[in-house]
Amino acid sequence: MAISKYYSRQGLWTLFLMCALPLHIWTFILAFRDFDWVAARTNSWDAVGVIAYGLLFAFIESAIIFFVVALLGFFVSNKWEEKRRVGLMSALIILLSLWSIFNQYYFLKELNSPAWLVGLAVATGRPLVTLYALALAASAISILFPVWFILKSDKVLGFVHEAIDRLSILMLLYLFFDAAALVVVLIRNL
Repeated sequence: MAISKYYSRQGLWTLFLMCALPLHIWTFILAFRDFDWVAARTNSWDAVGVIAYGLLFAFIESAIIFFVVALLGFFVSNKWEEKRRVGLMSALIILLSLWSIFNQYYFLKELNSPAWLVGLAVATGRPLVTLYALALAASAISILFPVWFILKSDKVLGFVHEAIDRLSILMLLYLFFDAAALVVVLIRNL
């Protein structure tokens, strides 16, 4: 099986950038959230070090996720051109990342489920099963509809690729910060 039949170098690069983008955005949000208390606890240089380690971890995690997503792309029908495959896999990873970010945010903020949802779950007699079923249904709907539109509409696919092109520029800036984070970690440990 030839890789070039499924992906070009540009396609793989774009897919990597889209795998890395949500992880880096979330890392920056968490880093700026924690910067003040780390700086107050020790000093600003330690806070910069915490951000640097977070960015390096996000980069490594991005590479692992990219590898898995690229492999999963081989299971997408080879009838579809690379542009559709990259758009589909990019949309999937961004949507799954958004659900993961929502889950972490929910627990970080110690949010409670709405009373009506808890009441509905309790009324079924199997509240935990009901909550998991509702979460699965919500996530499935939010993923299946965009996938269906990407696969069926060239207009939606064009919109997705335009968004990917714009977001890729932002991710290139984050890769610069990853390189700076590597320098910071090296300086701190040498």
